[in-house]
Amino acid sequence: MDNIPLGALLGSLAFLLVCSAFFSSSETSMMAVNRYRLKNLAKAGHRGARLAERLLAQTDKLLGVVLLGNNLVNSAAAALVTLISFRLFGENELALTLGTVAVTFLILVFSEVTPKVLGAAYPERIAPAASYILVPMLKVFHPAVWFVNLFVQGLLRLLRLRPADTAANSMGVEELRTLLSESGTFLPAQHRGILMNLFDLEQVTVDDAMRPRGQIEAIDLSAEGEEIVRQLATSHHARLPVYEGELNNVLGVLHVRRALAHLREDGFDAEVFRGWLREAYFIPSGTSLYTQLAEFQANRQSLGLVVDEYGELLGLVSVEDILEEIVGEFTAELPGGLETNVRQADGSFLVEGSASLRWLNRKLGLDFPLDGPRTLNGLLLEKLEAMPEPGVSVLLAGYPVEIVQVQERVVKTARIGQRRGR
Repeated sequence: MDNIPLGALLGSLAFLLVCSAFFSSSETSMMAVNRYRLKNLAKAGHRGARLAERLLAQTDKLLGVVLLGNNLVNSAAAALVTLISFRLFGENELALTLGTVAVTFLILVFSEVTPKVLGAAYPERIAPAASYILVPMLKVFHPAVWFVNLFVQGLLRLLRLRPADTAANSMGVEELRTLLSESGTFLPAQHRGILMNLFDLEQVTVDDAMRPRGQIEAIDLSAEGEEIVRQLATSHHARLPVYEGELNNVLGVLHVRRALAHLREDGFDAEVFRGWLREAYFIPSGTSLYTQLAEFQANRQSLGLVVDEYGELLGLVSVEDILEEIVGEFTAELPGGLETNVRQADGSFLVEGSASLRWLNRKLGLDFPLDGPRTLNGLLLEKLEAMPEPGVSVLLAGYPVEIVQVQERVVKTARIGQRRGR
């Protein structure tokens, strides 16, 4: 050793520190790499990603070869620094102390902290590249790694510990929801919103998406023929429920265009009109939107009437209503060009009392409670505990709400102001 030039020793030390840095960055990047992104790279034909996947499939062997190499290199670096210290300061306690401090500092800064920070910051770049070296090393040092893991497995059995399988690390709904919410610029906001809404279909029911009973446009067969024809001609819907006398007495559902075509040719006849009706499709209250969407598909239906446990009609829901819960509103306007909400100059909103609270929260960015009434009118009546009157203002969930117009004891229009601090 005394014949080896000092420059060669310093060069060897630098090489060992680089090797130690490689093992440290490899270990961190392998553990921090996004498995799903790595899988996509592997499917795209990236050889390094395929090698990294193979290594991650046997984590015990991967860690064995990395830590074996790292410890061997660090031990050699410590011995080499001690030799260099003796060469420079002589063989004494001071030289040994200086060597220990120096090797600790060098390994800590250049071979541990810095490489691991880089490995955690750029795992998708480092892990596939490091795999080209780690895979051959694993083959070369396989006997040593196997011998070390033999003791590791024995110790784990002694402690009655079982490492989790890869399948146990699969993401559930909540993990996927978190992943989507933190996807940032990797996923457009609109796409992220659609995917998040899909997860909510199990929790949202038809009662949340339906058109309330008071807003259902339906045909009363007991009305005059001319009135029925006029209603069909001015309707903006493709299908309309038909009842007789009372809305709970639903006779069926009518295809508006086909009915109009027959009426032009044959005129109105109540008995013939009944023959054009299709059997109504009823939906129990509380059915989840996900279940109902599947039911619509299985029964080839696009519109259903929501009823409670007593058979009372509560509202109407269509495939379009469910799709709007997923992708958002198809239109912000009602037939005839009337807007469903109008933003005022002071920042407040003029909205219909029949608007659902879910719709207001989603569309206007509000935060009304959803565990009680489903419409703004219902929430106002619950708060007032009396019949609404124009000009009355109340505070709902921190928002000042003024009743602007009342029609038949129901809030027709209301103004929602800016939220106040609680």
